[in-house]
Amino acid sequence: MNKFDAETKRIHKEIDKFRKSGNIQKAIEACRGAISQDENNAELHIKLGDLYMEWHLDIHQVQQYTEEAITEYQRALESCVDSAEIYYKIAMAFYYKRELDKAINYFKIALEHNTKMAEAHFMIAEIFMRKGDFIEAVEYAQRAISIAPFSSSRAYFLIFNIMSLSNKTKWYKKYSRLLASFLTLPFDKHAVKSVIKHLSYLQFVPVLLKTSFMIFLKGFNQKVLDTYIETIDKAPGFVELYINLGRVYYELKRYDDAICEYKMAIWLDSLNLRAYYYLCQLYEEQRDFDNAIETCKRLIELQPHVADFHCRIAQYLYLKGEVEEAVEHYQTAITLNPNTQWTSVVSQTLGFIFQENVKNLDAAIAAYQNAYNLNPNDVDIYLNLGNVFFEKGSYDNALIVYKKALETTPHNSRLHCNLGYLYWGKGDIEEAVKEYEKAILYDNTYDIAYNNLGVIYLDDLGRVKKAIELFEAATKYNPNYALAHYNLARSIAITGDKVEAAKLYQIAMDINTYTQELDPADIEEKIQDLFT
Repeated sequence: MNKFDAETKRIHKEIDKFRKSGNIQKAIEACRGAISQDENNAELHIKLGDLYMEWHLDIHQVQQYTEEAITEYQRALESCVDSAEIYYKIAMAFYYKRELDKAINYFKIALEHNTKMAEAHFMIAEIFMRKGDFIEAVEYAQRAISIAPFSSSRAYFLIFNIMSLSNKTKWYKKYSRLLASFLTLPFDKHAVKSVIKHLSYLQFVPVLLKTSFMIFLKGFNQKVLDTYIETIDKAPGFVELYINLGRVYYELKRYDDAICEYKMAIWLDSLNLRAYYYLCQLYEEQRDFDNAIETCKRLIELQPHVADFHCRIAQYLYLKGEVEEAVEHYQTAITLNPNTQWTSVVSQTLGFIFQENVKNLDAAIAAYQNAYNLNPNDVDIYLNLGNVFFEKGSYDNALIVYKKALETTPHNSRLHCNLGYLYWGKGDIEEAVKEYEKAILYDNTYDIAYNNLGVIYLDDLGRVKKAIELFEAATKYNPNYALAHYNLARSIAITGDKVEAAKLYQIAMDINTYTQELDPADIEEKIQDLFT
């Protein structure tokens, strides 16, 4: 760097005076003026870049200045190509611009010029932490600590947070990192700045408490809305306010406004997971699956190892009919396996998709068996697995699964109903009747059990009167059961009451318009047969 003459020193002093007084805009104008007189002054370009970054991070304004900062640093770099400091500053600008891959690249270039730059190691660790790559994050954090063990408060705290995610970490190892973070805090200037910045948010605590009290007393209303809007006018760079305002709009059913606020929060902080998450939920409720998918993809980019994000996007893709891609994300979610019970539910969902949509019964069986291994006490898994075996024609396996489930829940009406259907399919009418009667005993409103047992009495045992009683019970407990009305009509027709049978067929026809249980042509044919 060239030595500054008296005029240059005066300009720097003037710029610093404006900056310290809080007038960043004036400081920027003064710096621009100085650069116009000395275009190749790298020190001035760095100072202007720093001013832009300071202005960018000011919560009392909402403009974005990372591009301007990067331009100034790059101009300084033209005459200082070996400066690790400038590469580090460019990396920080890209970090705040949320272009994390570019940020990592520039941090690594900075380290090529100065391997002892602990801050660059820490920032790479921070980015890997945000991306969910905890192994890399810990490695770089430890490098930062090895270089500056007494001023790496944030690195110690990052490792503590990662250790807290694992139940296998011994408590004394975890809390030793937390203690080290506290002890080194006074010597880590960047950590101190971060604490001061977060403490500055305390000025909004009275507003947050006030709005919470207002919501408690009178719920979400215009007054709460106006309070948040007025506060944002004073601090348009405070992301949390936009998230809270989005929630107020959501509760007032002003969904478009809520979306705008969440997007504003993301614009200010594109790493804010809460804003993405709430926006994703809102799109889901609006059944706007395209935007829900795009938002969820961004969540996965930020934290690819979070199973819930993969599960969510899989759900949206499935609802859109993109089954193959949905299966991939469900499988990823299962691989990440954050919790055995949660993963068991996802495996069941995957089994259902293989069974109903992909028509791959072997894959469905494998998925349900995986769910069973993870949570053997969930009776729904037995039901689903038994159903797939039945559909595949593996009746003996289905029987084993259902009976195994009954050991856990002997009074489960669904299990007995499924067993009844299985025995019926095997031609064992006596056992089928027993199981359907048990299903009705344990749930006297079970419409399907009444209907199926009625069909057995009508078609297999020829007991029309008993069948009518059962079909009437099925329609009583489920008036929108088209198949039960249809079967009741068949029974009534046998008694000779053609008019009543026709009425019941018509009811079945009307209901079937919505439920799609039967082929309409079959019902029409039955009606015609009554009077021919």
